[in-house]
Amino acid sequence: MGRLAHDTVRVQVPATSANLGPGFDALGLAIDVVDDIAVRATTGLTQVTVTGSGAGSLPEGENHLVVRAIRAALDHAGAPQAGLELRCHNRIPHGRGLGSSAAAVVGGLVAARGLVADPEALDDDTILALATEFEGHPDNAAPAILGGATVAWSQDGRPRAARLRVGEHVRPTVLVPPGELLTGTARSVLPRQVPHEDGAFNAGRAALLVLALAERPDLLVPATEDRLHQRQRAVVMEESLRVIDTLRELGLPAVVSGAGPSVLTLTRAEDAHVAAFTRHGWRVLTPAVTRGARLVTA
Repeated sequence: MGRLAHDTVRVQVPATSANLGPGFDALGLAIDVVDDIAVRATTGLTQVTVTGSGAGSLPEGENHLVVRAIRAALDHAGAPQAGLELRCHNRIPHGRGLGSSAAAVVGGLVAARGLVADPEALDDDTILALATEFEGHPDNAAPAILGGATVAWSQDGRPRAARLRVGEHVRPTVLVPPGELLTGTARSVLPRQVPHEDGAFNAGRAALLVLALAERPDLLVPATEDRLHQRQRAVVMEESLRVIDTLRELGLPAVVSGAGPSVLTLTRAEDAHVAAFTRHGWRVLTPAVTRGARLVTA
């Protein structure tokens, strides 16, 4: 039987952008927009305080996603459950394709690692597996855990992930629209089958993107071309696709961030390129590629 070794812990966990164009449900990138989670184990009832994104709309008790993730991790580690006082300061925009739910899940799992006496019971492979049970797929969870750029896959029924090399030329710009889009809605419009030609096209572009991320900035634009999911989602994010088309015509490697509707470019977009979008309520973020979730000293 495991035990709790600490009663307080603090976690920082990054936003993530999945797919990166052709790497559907496989490639992801951790970016420096960070949620801050503070947890204290108590003998009382669970209480959750949320500031920032989602404040006033998220559950404030046992149904909160971070709490649910902590519970699952403590069960896995064989550690006793406790009341929880949770303070979340959310900087990651919700419902915008930037991995806010994956960040909540990974943040909770890493928080549990900091609470238990045997943190190896919640190593990175275990946290990836637990996070995938919550998320359904590991493309956002992987970079939230490992940081940088990652590729995720399934092997022998378990999710796997590895980091990819990212050169200094990868300097993201994120354009965040004013409206939200549920991931389920974005997935619901995708076709159940795709032509063999399109599958082959994306396989080649995804392989090319691995090279482009590491050392070939001149290949980022062709490497981010996609035929599997972006254009098919235009029915629920028409404006995002127009933004992507405009930026790509300017020579920028622009893609839908995750399930959208945010737009990611893998090189820095100049102010002049995004000025028209900001006038229509879009926010522009220029985060660095960053590390994965970590425990921090209070």
